[in-house]
Amino acid sequence: MRSVFLKEPPVLRKRWGLFTVLAVNVVVMNEPLRLIIGLGNPGPQYETTRHNAGFWLADHLADDFGARFTQEKPFFSWVAKARVNGETVILAKPKTFMNRSGQAAGALMRFYKLTPPQVLVLHDELDLPPGQAKLKRGGGHAGHNGLRDIQSAFSSPDFWRLRIGIGHPRDFGLAQQVAAFVLNQPRPDELTQIEGVIDRCRAIVPALLKDDFEGAISELHSGNR
Repeated sequence: MRSVFLKEPPVLRKRWGLFTVLAVNVVVMNEPLRLIIGLGNPGPQYETTRHNAGFWLADHLADDFGARFTQEKPFFSWVAKARVNGETVILAKPKTFMNRSGQAAGALMRFYKLTPPQVLVLHDELDLPPGQAKLKRGGGHAGHNGLRDIQSAFSSPDFWRLRIGIGHPRDFGLAQQVAAFVLNQPRPDELTQIEGVIDRCRAIVPALLKDDFEGAISELHSGNR
């Protein structure tokens, strides 16, 4: 909760003969999620790379919802639609390559008349190790080109992000550049950890779609080790 100030009704101001303000508590509500966008690069050469972790999770969610991706050219994406809790939820995987993710995200948000807080973006995260994931609303892009382009397309950073840890090359003692690291496959032990955290992410999505953001965050973050 937070406090805001509202002016007294004119009748009361006149009767009291002075200008009065009251502090009232207002509950700030989250808008319901309606669009989930998994980030990655199209093409078989990228399917198993770290940068496609968002695609991996989106594919699993489509399976969970009993939905199927089909190509929708106006949205520059593969799109799947599902009914969850009586509402339509859109899943999308942009075909634009990572750096142009905003082209797809912006087209989808405008067509469905959504606001940024109704969008959840699934993406790989260098600043979290494999096996960890975090959920947050808003913030910067931390150099992630997919997030950067979506933020530009939305003219706002105020969308939800589900950050899937893939680690940073320095964490593994690698001299590899970040661009090369994210476009390579994770090692078997890393892959096992990433697959495990993707399952944990899948488990909290039903809570998110019931607007239980606090519960989803608590459950997901408590599983990080």
